[in-house]
Amino acid sequence: MTRHTHTVTIAGGGLGGLTAALSLRQRGVQCTVLEQAPELGEVGAGIQTAPNGSRVLLALGLRPQLEAIRTEPTDQVRRRWKDGSIIATRPLGQAVWDEFGAPYWHFHRADLHRVLLEACLDPERPGPVVEVHTASDVVSVDLADEAHPVAVTSDGRRFAGDVLIGADGVHSKVRRAIGLPDDLVFSGEMCYRALIPGDKLAADPATRFLLDRFHSTMWYGPDRHLVHYFIRGGEYLNFGASVPNTIDLSESWSQTATVDEMVESFSQWDDRMATILSKAEGTSSKWALFRQRRNPFWADGHVALLGDACHAMLPYQAQGASQAIEDAAVLAEELAFVPRRDIPGALLRYVSRRANHAGMVQDASLKNQHFYHLSDGPDQRERDGLLRTFEGESDVSYEWLWRGTPLNNPDTVPQSYPLVHR
Repeated sequence: MTRHTHTVTIAGGGLGGLTAALSLRQRGVQCTVLEQAPELGEVGAGIQTAPNGSRVLLALGLRPQLEAIRTEPTDQVRRRWKDGSIIATRPLGQAVWDEFGAPYWHFHRADLHRVLLEACLDPERPGPVVEVHTASDVVSVDLADEAHPVAVTSDGRRFAGDVLIGADGVHSKVRRAIGLPDDLVFSGEMCYRALIPGDKLAADPATRFLLDRFHSTMWYGPDRHLVHYFIRGGEYLNFGASVPNTIDLSESWSQTATVDEMVESFSQWDDRMATILSKAEGTSSKWALFRQRRNPFWADGHVALLGDACHAMLPYQAQGASQAIEDAAVLAEELAFVPRRDIPGALLRYVSRRANHAGMVQDASLKNQHFYHLSDGPDQRERDGLLRTFEGESDVSYEWLWRGTPLNNPDTVPQSYPLVHR
């Protein structure tokens, strides 16, 4: 095979941008990552990677590093809001490995981000070391030479390459450069995020049950729902809850949150919820939730989008990061070995393979906003009956979702992962 060396500039150093850089690096492509933050790191706390995301990370040769930081839930548990009674359970752990050839893992976002960054910068790994520039906010794109797009930072520096990838989030400047509006739609809801120390939960008889097994748990209730799971091997319980919005969006999309207001938001729920939330420590936050309208236009010439820049979705499938990771894998497959003259076609093939797939996840996540928040009654009972089968939610099944976009890399098929002790 003839080797064609491209240079790729990636605007955005989050999980999607770094996965793309590492995927391209391991195919011999020189990448430069431009991150607006003064220090590279992830904002937030917990993150779930379903098999469709984790199999990509494993195929990048990261299994030892990931196993050192992951928490593997044994089950997925669904509970009713009023009394915490269990609607349904589904086995995770080894059952997911056996069925999908890849795990369902929980991480602290900062830990996963660090593993990806270190792999991008490790001189011993295959391919050219990724160049990473912090405090490099891409504010515009110079397309005077369409075959060599130039990312321009706020301090006037110019980074030219054969390809520019916009992995710069929901307010993507690269998105605007190729003629797309933000297309953001407000959900009417916000999300509380908090970390609760595991030792405080273990010390209280009322909450000790949470540590019996590591579960991925969701509680359903009228107008709101919440999710919690352990990260760092039980050091913290990661908590996320969707509730009606109270943030003044004319001032900000996010604010700090107090323990008292989180407790009050669930004061009518099972008493154990207030007990759990009262133990939160550190800085809790609340974030207004937006999504993007589906739009299959992600690429123009030598420029393309990735992750939230092109398919921002509500977090009601826990798939935002996994979909960006899938984007990265497909992008690298299409782009790495084509001659420069074929770059536009490669980027269009990437979009063709990913846009409808990610769009279906966007739609399912939106539908779950209603599905999760039903008031008690006939519709709620019908929903709970559907959940007991645990074949999926809304319009997508776990079989479809967790298989992910078909990849050309044979190292991503289930047989590639021997069943060893984990």
